[in-house]
Amino acid sequence: MMKPLSACHILVTPTSYGRNDYRLKSELETLAGRVTYNTTGKSLASEQLQDLLPDVDGYIAGLDAIDSAALSVASNLKVIARYGVGLNNVDLEAARGQGIMICYTPGANSKSVAELTIGLMLNLARPILDAATQTRHGDWPRTHGISLEGKTIGLIGLGAIGKEVTRRLAGFDCRILAYDIAVDPGFAGVHGLEIVDQESLLRQSDIVSLHLPALPQTMGMVNAAFLATMKAGSYLINTSRGELVNEAALFRALSSGHLAGAALDAFSREPPGAKNPLLTLPQLIATPHMGAHTDGATNAMGWMALRDCLAVLKGEKPAHPVE
Repeated sequence: MMKPLSACHILVTPTSYGRNDYRLKSELETLAGRVTYNTTGKSLASEQLQDLLPDVDGYIAGLDAIDSAALSVASNLKVIARYGVGLNNVDLEAARGQGIMICYTPGANSKSVAELTIGLMLNLARPILDAATQTRHGDWPRTHGISLEGKTIGLIGLGAIGKEVTRRLAGFDCRILAYDIAVDPGFAGVHGLEIVDQESLLRQSDIVSLHLPALPQTMGMVNAAFLATMKAGSYLINTSRGELVNEAALFRALSSGHLAGAALDAFSREPPGAKNPLLTLPQLIATPHMGAHTDGATNAMGWMALRDCLAVLKGEKPAHPVE
């Protein structure tokens, strides 16, 4: 028998939840009996969740370690509404085995991540960060960069984010190649995309941008062979998942000069720590997994996660269940 919503306890762990739209928290706190927020400023480990989940009915989740150990104590939990799209930190089998509904927020952050991708692309093409720093320190550097006009951009992954990147590249007069296991030919035709195999994309692209989820078949896909196939002097961008990239192989490709540069918004371990060898390379741009951190994205994810969490707790069908 379902509890009344007014008696439910909801755990909210994304640290940016309600930051730009305080109506989110207000609505949640008005409807739920009790709300607990993550106040640590970072994602929660399994051990921390084990202390929080025992009496929780609904869980609006960030990038926490939601493993079988954490779920084993969550006897009341009915729904995990993931604030985002990545599910690699969630033990889906264990959750489903306990009858827990899993929801996510597809498309909510696609525009924001696409905008960051374009920003990183421009920063790789032109040494904006370094030039600005030198100028601030009193220097007047003579810089050299590349133009996106006439260059070939390769997108690996043509889901919601890959499509938004395509739309934003339209004004740069560049050639766009795309590879995905599932292609929307109608979209490709309208936007002038060339659908190619992965090897052709790597050999021809001046900039390769990754837009894939972390799945068993994509984990570590950017390995030594992948990087060696990339065009000499090209650039790599990853605004998806750090697990896609073998960081040791990328370090070698950058150090050798085979790649001219890379921009990473995600790392295999986050934060990567000051001792990560990649962070010693001046040709690497590193950002703190900030692709979805805009007012538009956080608001959209917050409302989608809230509505699905409440729907399940009320015995209704959520709008975005994980199939």
